Amino acid sequence: MSAPLSSLLALRSSLFAPRSLHPHFPHMPVLVVGSVALDSVETPFGKADNVLGGSGTFFSASASHLTPVQLVGVVGNDYPLDQLQPLAARGVDLAGVEQADGPSFRWRGRYRHDLNSAETLETHLGVFSHFAPKIPAQFRDAPFVFLANIDPRLQLGVLEQVERPKLVACDTMNFWIESRRPELLQLFGKVDMVLLNDGEARQLTEKSNLVHAARWLLERGPKYVIIKKGEHGAFLFSRDSVFFAPAYPLESVFDPTGAGDSFAGGFIGYLARTGDLSEANMRRAVVYGSAMGSFAVEQFSIGRLLELSREDIDRRVREFRQLVSFETELAEAGA
Repeated sequence: MSAPLSSLLALRSSLFAPRSLHPHFPHMPVLVVGSVALDSVETPFGKADNVLGGSGTFFSASASHLTPVQLVGVVGNDYPLDQLQPLAARGVDLAGVEQADGPSFRWRGRYRHDLNSAETLETHLGVFSHFAPKIPAQFRDAPFVFLANIDPRLQLGVLEQVERPKLVACDTMNFWIESRRPELLQLFGKVDMVLLNDGEARQLTEKSNLVHAARWLLERGPKYVIIKKGEHGAFLFSRDSVFFAPAYPLESVFDPTGAGDSFAGGFIGYLARTGDLSEANMRRAVVYGSAMGSFAVEQFSIGRLLELSREDIDRRVREFRQLVSFETELAEAGA
């Protein structure tokens, strides 16, 4: 048995009543379908137990700074529901999150000094192992859709439930590349954009060169491919161009767990906020994604994302611009 999370929380608060928290936003919500989990993370800088995690959670915490978010996921009956209230207060609509009988999805991992790779110590899927996304009727006309890292068969099922979105983007991971490759390639033929990291791109395409890997992916259907390189930045590839944004140089990184999903939230959230799918705006969106990803790693879980102000985001975007700006007329070598 399962029930919409919003109906359960409505017994305790009014956070899930109909609302318009962001009247200054255009009516361009983002629908995200992904995991809502509890993470226990250890890094060289500390550790945190049973904190909010999951691809849907990080994406929502990031994108909600820019546009309304509609989240679809599942939690168990052991989930601390009150910890989702800050997301609801930020404008994340939780009507698509169900609470099912059984334990919640939990992940325990450890980062050593190489913060680009996590060592998984425990994974307990719990109710997530039986997750079958059901898109509420009021979410089905969302103009922007992000299919976070879940089984490609479920991602394909979501596409059958939505109505003519302006942009569909998807993420994946090495497990699905190994176990669901045919379904993943089928999915790529139905989406506008694919996001993955450099290791996943090389694994999927069997190309060591990322330019070749991106071209291989673009030939499978998507108009755009984003290849994330962790602390080294991110590439945006289209059929006609390449754009690169560096990562923000941070003095301290506490927890890189949700950086990729926070990048996606900033990127797609900015596109939804502006409603502009031009290539120039895609490039601006990459910078916003990089900014949000850089905030996410400054604290464990979504703590830093929850306390951000719009001024913080604008300041970091300006700093990104300063980081890469230079005079267009360069002196010739030897001059």
